[in-house]
Amino acid sequence: MRDKIKETACELLITNGYQGFRFGDVAERLKITRANIHYHFGTKSKLVEEVLADYLVRTTAEMRSVWCSDLSYEDKVVATMEFNRRRYNRFNKKDGGTPWSLISRMRLEARLLTKSARASLRGFSSDIEKYVADAITQAQAKGEIAADAPAADIAVQIVSIIDSAGPITQDAGSFARLEHLYLAHMRVITHAYVSNPKTKGHKRLRVVGNG
Repeated sequence: MRDKIKETACELLITNGYQGFRFGDVAERLKITRANIHYHFGTKSKLVEEVLADYLVRTTAEMRSVWCSDLSYEDKVVATMEFNRRRYNRFNKKDGGTPWSLISRMRLEARLLTKSARASLRGFSSDIEKYVADAITQAQAKGEIAADAPAADIAVQIVSIIDSAGPITQDAGSFARLEHLYLAHMRVITHAYVSNPKTKGHKRLRVVGNG
């Protein structure tokens, strides 16, 4: 029952945010009592803290599996985009601006979270920054990106897109804007920083399946 409560709570937190989250809504969906939820988690803040921690662990693992892999830099960017698309599609059956990222949702109401939950959010951002920085260094070592390319600037750009993925789709009302930003990033890198001039303009951006 704990896992079912957390799964339902996660969906409701993404949709309604922290302030709009109610034990009664979870209980109604699962056909249980609010007392049952209190028994397992105690307070709202404790349930949210645990749900967020689990979500961050899963998302961090997904990002690590992409950015710490042997994929090309291009494929890492595209794989990240498609990971976002799958989560977006779960909450947006058609194009729309429905929230889909618990991380983005909880950042908006971070002041209401526990100290531990806020620290977990900061830790996630730090992990992503490290994975991306290491991936760029790897790409430079493999000759995918020129050795003298401004690695820090490249990292700031792609990390900003990753961190802002949720708000970008909400503001645009579709996934198209986010996709454009990911692919535009790749086009800039390909045009400006491919180490072998013969490959400029010839790298093909491959969009993998939605999965």
